[in-house]
Amino acid sequence: MSRTDESALIRAMPVVFVLIWSTGFVVARLGMPHAPALTFLAWRFALSIVAIGAWVALSRQVAWPRDRAQWLHLGVVGVLMHGGYLGGVWVAVKAGMSAGLAALIVCLQPVLTAAWLSWHGAGHRVSSRQWAGLALGLGGLTLVVWRRMQGGEVTVAQLLPAVLALLSITVGTLYQKRYVAPADVRPANLIQLTAALLVTAPLSSLESGTMQWGAELVAAMTWSVLGLTLGGSSLLYLLIQRGAATQVTSLLYLVPPCTALLAWIGFGEAITTVMLVGMALCALGVYLVRRE
Repeated sequence: MSRTDESALIRAMPVVFVLIWSTGFVVARLGMPHAPALTFLAWRFALSIVAIGAWVALSRQVAWPRDRAQWLHLGVVGVLMHGGYLGGVWVAVKAGMSAGLAALIVCLQPVLTAAWLSWHGAGHRVSSRQWAGLALGLGGLTLVVWRRMQGGEVTVAQLLPAVLALLSITVGTLYQKRYVAPADVRPANLIQLTAALLVTAPLSSLESGTMQWGAELVAAMTWSVLGLTLGGSSLLYLLIQRGAATQVTSLLYLVPPCTALLAWIGFGEAITTVMLVGMALCALGVYLVRRE
């Protein structure tokens, strides 16, 4: 691959990541009625481990972490960013929280990340322009999901797992940026998913209900493994490796608008003028945060 092709591929990574990550709530809508939340995730992690394991087995060169501490750090990231984040979101939605409200809560992550880095230094300065971009993104995000917040009061059983998801992905992003050294994404993902499965599988045994296998659940599981885990999670890992944490997490502001667009295409959900304005604000906010 030439340097020009590699550079174009790197520039395309954020766009591809947002498009893949945005399908998460669509997949939840497709598969959630047919499976308990943590049971679905346990299956997803197990099948993803098999898929990545086959990928590793067929690869000629795989660079496994040589430092035992790196194995531990990758395991912690896996528990936070796979087990905690996904588990929190799916449990909240399963409990009755709207997908839009769950997206709003989780996508507060860029603000928390920027605030933490600003207050604690960490060799990272959040400029006034980036703060303005984060504020614009938050405002646009609120506009996009406001209609979906009008479905009634939110219970503690719905709110707590959503907040857990927010804290998990925020801490996981900061932890990876600080402690995880650049590594081959294949074994890194394998270690993370194994750690997430070891935590999720025992918890799934506490759920009621069983997997109701059918076309919709199979489709949701297939995309969750191949698209979201192998594609989206791998891209997020690479983006955090390459970029500043604030710039990477600001991409999450684009996820709810893209999710709304996908829901309009797939399920006929209306897109209002207010939602279009919100999408524009999100795009402008991400531009301000990520501009060199």
